[in-house]
Amino acid sequence: MNRRKFFKLAGISAAGLTEKLITSADAAGIPSTKQFIGVLNDTTKCIGCRNCEKACSEVNGMQVPDIENDNALEKERVTDEKQLSVVNKYKTDKGTVYIKRQCMHCWQPACAAACLTNALHKTEEGPIIWRSDKCMGCRYCMVSCPFDIPKFEYQSWNPRILKCDMCWKRIQQGAIPACVEACPSEALMFGLKKDLMEIARTRIYKHPKDYVSHVYGEYEVGGASWLYLSSVPFEQLGFRTDLGNTPYPEYTKEFLYAVPAIILILPPLLYGLHHITEPEDSEKK
Repeated sequence: MNRRKFFKLAGISAAGLTEKLITSADAAGIPSTKQFIGVLNDTTKCIGCRNCEKACSEVNGMQVPDIENDNALEKERVTDEKQLSVVNKYKTDKGTVYIKRQCMHCWQPACAAACLTNALHKTEEGPIIWRSDKCMGCRYCMVSCPFDIPKFEYQSWNPRILKCDMCWKRIQQGAIPACVEACPSEALMFGLKKDLMEIARTRIYKHPKDYVSHVYGEYEVGGASWLYLSSVPFEQLGFRTDLGNTPYPEYTKEFLYAVPAIILILPPLLYGLHHITEPEDSEKK
């Protein structure tokens, strides 16, 4: 292959990958024009029964936890490849508070923005789903998520990326998320985010002594579909309060535009400059 053909092919490859990366970044960073659905978690109503955990495991075909005998509330837990939703117990200034954790389903998700193959996809309705036929196993979604949610099946011969998808298949069939349906205390409420925000603000306004004046998930990292009400500051419940309100893809978009050029265009350019500046005697050898 002569140098002219080499540079031509390198340029085509660089342009193709650049277009792919930029398209992926843009698609992940632009919110849908549809009204997103979500879940409001009023932690003042949660009784720590963990029926939501059990329902989640049953629906997703995972090992169902023994919620009556496993003493799981005695330690703080995180979601993993075996359990997509967990409930933790916290001692606070206002007594014991139970918190359910799962994917937050961000409006502009960092996990989807980091996925070069669009395996992690934000649906127009809001839930973020994983598509096995597109995943290449890079796990960039895991390191990009500010809430440490996507998990990888390291022990499986055919590993998957696992996370809560808000029971997307159930929603498509007209049902509600299994965790919401299983909650006996109505701590979880499913609906349009705009309606849930109105309900949350009304509760705060009518009962200012019962709630802190903040809906977690309204603005954090650009907003999320999972919202929380609390009677105590969220830092007492293990929530990250240092995330800011800017969507994470906004921080990385310029980098994604630049990376393909740096990786694919710069090496051929330097190679060409080397030959251009090389002494003529060297060319004849």
